[in-house]
Amino acid sequence: MTALRFAVRVKPGARREAVGGRWPGDALIVAVPAPAVEGKANEAVRRALATAFGVRRQDVTIVTGDRGRDKVVEVAGADPARLAELLG
Repeated sequence: MTALRFAVRVKPGARREAVGGRWPGDALIVAVPAPAVEGKANEAVRRALATAFGVRRQDVTIVTGDRGRDKVVEVAGADPARLAELLG
């Protein structure tokens, strides 16, 4: 099983959860309703990406950017074609 590593731009406190779109620099945009406090937004990002890629939440790892909006994540078993589709 291969792991896919890519950049994400998080929008915490959004009205609804959404995964898709391209942030300048080829980062995938992930909007989550959770606030950016006590790791709540990070867990929401992991859940949102797991749903978007059809994998378990445990298969999504935040590699860098634990405390910022710009992150690098790794998704085990992710399909590169799905990432291209989400980036639009």
